[in-house]
Formats: sequence, structure tokens, C-alpha cells
Amino acid sequence: MTSAASWVVPRSRLVTPGWHHGFMNIMLFHSTHGLRPAVLQAADRLRAAGHEVWTPDLFEGRTFDTVEEGMEHKEKIGKEELLRRAVLAAAPYSERGLVYAGFSLGASIAQTLALGDDKARGLLLLHGTSDIAPGVTADDLPVQLHVAEPDPFETDDWLSAWYLQMGRTGADVEVYRYAGAGHLYTDPDLPDYDEEAAEATWRVALGFLDSL
Repeated sequence: MTSAASWVVPRSRLVTPGWHHGFMNIMLFHSTHGLRPAVLQAADRLRAAGHEVWTPDLFEGRTFDTVEEGMEHKEKIGKEELLRRAVLAAAPYSERGLVYAGFSLGASIAQTLALGDDKARGLLLLHGTSDIAPGVTADDLPVQLHVAEPDPFETDDWLSAWYLQMGRTGADVEVYRYAGAGHLYTDPDLPDYDEEAAEATWRVALGFLDSL
């Protein structure tokens, strides 16, 4: 059994009159496990809700059963090369105003790209965050994070600091914690999977996207 708790900073973002709500262009990045079926299923869920979704394969066809194997492959590629691949994948669509989203490693990549894109419409983080460089601004950028409680990769101290730093950028931040869930609890093919937490996450996340 899981339970969800949230920290919420109310949104004050202004919306252009006449802007059509509900349809978003979403760039969805995979975790260190690679572009697994769960990522494609998540993309299909988002498409069924009316959104356009891209799922770049930053590992170029490689998938991994364990975090350790995926991390080893990530280190071989290197952080800069991963970011280069992500930027190249997003660049053709950035003028549309993207929502950046991702799972674990993919969430950290999504955060980096969103904070560097002044046309970003939103940031949806599933199971992961990243460092925030000093002086970064993201005025009124809607940000939503979903993470297990506890999470071995996203400690309470880290998340508290991240929350404060993200707030200082000017972003509108929401954080949802899921007690008792595993790290990648939205992936039904992994031991971390928690159906109750996963469904609650998608319910809230879809509402978030509809509000943008």
C-alpha cells in the first residue's frame, strides 16, 4: 500500500487569451534502463490523452535489466554526449513550446533542457532531478516531480535542497511523494513497480498537462 504526499507552490503563470489548453508537445526521455516498453507505453498513454509525444533513444537501441548495467553504459557514453543527443532530438520541435519529461536519468536530462529553453511550456519529472546551476531563471515554468518516499537515488536532504533551489529560479513547483514505492515504480516490468502509486502518478500528471 502506498500513500501520496505533496508539497505545492500555487501556480501564478499567465496564459495567453485564446490559447488552447490540453494539447502539449512532450519530449519524453528514458531512464538508465534505456528505451524500454514501459516508456513507449507511457508515451501511448499521453497520446491517448491528446498530446504529441517524442521518445528519443539516447542509448541507440541498447536496453538494460539493471540500474548498474545502465549506469555503466551511461558512463561510457558520457554526460556531454548524452546531453548533445538530447538537444539534437529536441531542437526540431523546440519552437512549438515543449513540455520536457523523463524517467530518472531522463528526468535529469529533461530538467537540464527545460531550464535552458525559454520556450519550454512545462517540466514533468518522474523519479529524478538534477543539479541547478547558480543564476538559472525559469520564471513561472510549471514543474511537477513524482518520486518515491524514501528513494535511494533522491534522498530527503537532496530533495529539500532541490525544491528550494528550483523555487528560487521562479518556477512553479509541485512535488508528490509516494510512501513505500520503489524508485522506478511506474515501470510494470521492474521489481520497483507499484500499481497504486503508478496510477496515482499518471492521474496527477495528466491533470498537470491539461492545465498547461
